[in-house]
Amino acid sequence: MTIRVGVFGAGGRMGSTVCRAVHDDPDLELVAAVDPHYSGLDLVTVTGVDAPIRVARDREALVAAGVQVAVDFTDRRACCANLGFLAANGVHAVVGTTGFDEDDLAGFREEFVSSNCVIAPNFAIGAVLMMHFAALAAPYFDSAEIIELHHENKVDAPSGTAMLTLQRMAEASGEWTPDPTTAEVVPGARGAAGPADIRVHSVRLRGLVAHQEVLLGTTGQTLSIRHDSIDRTSFMPGVLLAAKQVAERPGVTIGLDALLGL
Repeated sequence: MTIRVGVFGAGGRMGSTVCRAVHDDPDLELVAAVDPHYSGLDLVTVTGVDAPIRVARDREALVAAGVQVAVDFTDRRACCANLGFLAANGVHAVVGTTGFDEDDLAGFREEFVSSNCVIAPNFAIGAVLMMHFAALAAPYFDSAEIIELHHENKVDAPSGTAMLTLQRMAEASGEWTPDPTTAEVVPGARGAAGPADIRVHSVRLRGLVAHQEVLLGTTGQTLSIRHDSIDRTSFMPGVLLAAKQVAERPGVTIGLDALLGL
């Protein structure tokens, strides 16, 4: 039996990619798409996906279509409202939107009681492994910095992937060499101090998609762990995995680690 899926932000670059991936997966059925900027248009016109669906303006279209899992790659404000609606209507959620704070996450945990939610700052399986490897390496090094690089339209910095990497490295080790800088010629040149005062640097550049490098150093050696998403299709295996497993993950799950057995 296939899982009935709806997509928020269907006309955007990520939303269109999700629509194609869901449509092509034999275990999933794309039954609804929501995007107020393209409402009323045929999905094939908006995304190129040949499915008999008109893009809807309102979230209610998901319930009317019998959606079991909704995928959201919109923005923080829209996504918070979308998730409240999904939780109230017993629809599972798969979320790639970033920029949530602890209050947002606490609210989601209170809301998702009759359905479940998977939130991943990065759905690329290679990026999940990068974060895992960085946490494994952290106790064996004295210094660390993160450089994250994204396309010119990303509005939050540092990225959700960088913040989750910092959190996991800080949990793995609190022993890091202090920053020796006493004067910044240009304010901000040393980036921002994240958890455990690990420095993070954000690059926004046209032509990029999503990239991150974790730099670790200790006496006489360095280690670089880097992941590059060169196309948005890199996120789709993780999205599809989450869409198929979210019903089995009670409450709110952060990251793909548990779904991959890490």
